[in-house]
Amino acid sequence: MSTPIELIESNDPLANPWRVALMRRDSRPAVRESEEKYVMTFPHLIVREVVLFQVVVIALSLGAIFFDAPLESIANPVETPNPAKAPWYFLGLQELLHYFPPIVAGVLMPALVVIGLVVIPYARINLEAGPLWTVESRKRLIAVTSTIAFLILLFGYFQCWPIVVPTAIIGAAMLAARGGQHGSRWRQWLWRVTLPEWIMTWFVVIAALLTIIGTFFRGPGWSWVWPWEDFRS
Repeated sequence: MSTPIELIESNDPLANPWRVALMRRDSRPAVRESEEKYVMTFPHLIVREVVLFQVVVIALSLGAIFFDAPLESIANPVETPNPAKAPWYFLGLQELLHYFPPIVAGVLMPALVVIGLVVIPYARINLEAGPLWTVESRKRLIAVTSTIAFLILLFGYFQCWPIVVPTAIIGAAMLAARGGQHGSRWRQWLWRVTLPEWIMTWFVVIAALLTIIGTFFRGPGWSWVWPWEDFRS
């Protein structure tokens, strides 16, 4: 808003009934402040993906130069190796076959994961950036506790401990985050975690743990072995 720099006023209202004010033009640019929820894919996302892609290619190239690939002998179609392991990206599913029937571990669980990944973008849960326990809701506490208990009982029935243990730990952290905005720094950090981050953490930890176990801790007959044991001799 501009400020008058000169005001001329007559003492006789009949002689000059008007007040004249000279105003200086406002030279400041008009800036409309607005918080954008969405940004363009290019350049905000594409540029970052290209940079990350180049970093990964450089890292893989350096690893291929300085380290030899751990290849074994030439494959023999007559003799099947024991254990016959799938590629590393399928070892998590192969590890699940040790605990569940093939129809559950090979069809039902992967289908549920794919359906979940398809449904998540259409749910409003992905737009809520607030912490999980922002609202002290008794219904939310009951829902979270019931879900954690159901998963622990379900996988515990099949003795699938690589899923039971991370589920119990992450579930305990989720419940400890409730009311953590007034607690220690650790509880405050947990309190700021959103529900999508909790779910993604649970999924990534379980997938990584199953892959690690299938890679380094499974020997002949899919039995448990330690990495330093030479079960091939």
